[in-house]
Amino acid sequence: MRIKAFFVFAAAISLGGCAATIPPVEVTRFHNGAGVTAGEISLLPVAGGDAQSLEFRSYAAAVAQQLSRLGYKEGSATTTPYVAEVDIARSVRDAADRGSPITIGVGGGTFGRNVGVSVGTAFGLGGNAPRQIITTKLSVRIKNRADGKPFWEGRAETSAPASAPAAQPALAAQKLADALFRDFPGKSGETVVVP
Repeated sequence: MRIKAFFVFAAAISLGGCAATIPPVEVTRFHNGAGVTAGEISLLPVAGGDAQSLEFRSYAAAVAQQLSRLGYKEGSATTTPYVAEVDIARSVRDAADRGSPITIGVGGGTFGRNVGVSVGTAFGLGGNAPRQIITTKLSVRIKNRADGKPFWEGRAETSAPASAPAAQPALAAQKLADALFRDFPGKSGETVVVP
């Protein structure tokens, strides 16, 4: 019984650690306050985007899944009353310099005629190799096909170390789309952080 309890406890700790490594998503949404009525919708890349690219299709599938949950049905690219323009941007930057892995400290003091001097060193672990951070942004604009005017738009953004699972496009697409359409349509103009 104790062994079984240990494994349950160990599994709970490891799952908790996994959940903590998924970074939060910053979400901003805008809408015109008009009632958002579900209907047929087509998903297209923004002007100049490639609808056949694997990256677009991965993000479009995640967006379509969320829209379907809200009552929208994906339809023909040319005849649906609504169009959702999907844009993806990924950028890479080096994480802030963490400083030298080796530090040396010198200290001294006096007490009357006695003088003391000390020297200390510290060696950091992990070296000073730059880590790369990937920032992924998903933007969606939903508009009426008839007049081309948008009635809802939003963007979701997250950053993760390049080596983290959360930086992989498939996982990022699901996480960003889920955060973007949570509590749809959301409060216009408000930026929220979704864990």
